[in-house]
Amino acid sequence: MIYAIRYCVVLLLVALTGCATTAKNPQDPLEGFNRAMFNVNDKVDQVALKPAATVYKKALPEFVQTGVGNFFGNIGDVSTALNNFLQARVSDGMSDVARVMVNSIFGIGGVFDVASSRGLVKHDQDFGQTLGRWGVASGPYLVLPFIGPTTMRDGLAMPVDLETDLWSYKYPVRWRNVGSVIRVVDHRAYILDSSTLIEDAALDRYEFVRDAYLQRRESKIYKGDSATQNSDKAESEKPLPASDDKVDVKP
Repeated sequence: MIYAIRYCVVLLLVALTGCATTAKNPQDPLEGFNRAMFNVNDKVDQVALKPAATVYKKALPEFVQTGVGNFFGNIGDVSTALNNFLQARVSDGMSDVARVMVNSIFGIGGVFDVASSRGLVKHDQDFGQTLGRWGVASGPYLVLPFIGPTTMRDGLAMPVDLETDLWSYKYPVRWRNVGSVIRVVDHRAYILDSSTLIEDAALDRYEFVRDAYLQRRESKIYKGDSATQNSDKAESEKPLPASDDKVDVKP
């Protein structure tokens, strides 16, 4: 809890520090600060994370990588279930609970995704989406050091996501740290090809990543329903009625 409070205070200070910057995009009033953090994160990625992910992808058989992704995806389904219940998506939440039970028991702790073959569709929800679902405005786009793109709303929601992540309670701590590193590297390896395409194709990678992130977040919150493109307008942040529609999103 203390960590969450400290995190929120730091996030607010970061936002206030960047408020004096100018930007062409009304969704990105902190563009000067964000571009600086984007460059820092990019340097870290190029020097450490991308090489590690490249070695990981080449060294490990594909079925091992799939198993690692499934394992951490199964842990993530617990938080997803909680957020679906908070969004009044009871059907999706029950499906997520069933996924965790099936994969944990028959999938050997989630290493094998048995649930998908049984028609239990995987969802992807976090507390930022829950807040957006109930009408909390996204706020300005924000790039955090070592974390990456987010928004003010989603950034302030991150401590809740950390508290509901079962891996954060893993002991001993050394195994938790090792697992966390593997989790990050595995995810980076998963998006390795797409990130290379972005590097080769985008004239301004910062703008490309920003626009793609904001559009994807809006799509995940609204589940494909049409919404106003300008997130500053109240209409684009209007909460939707609860529904039981499903979307299959890979972790």
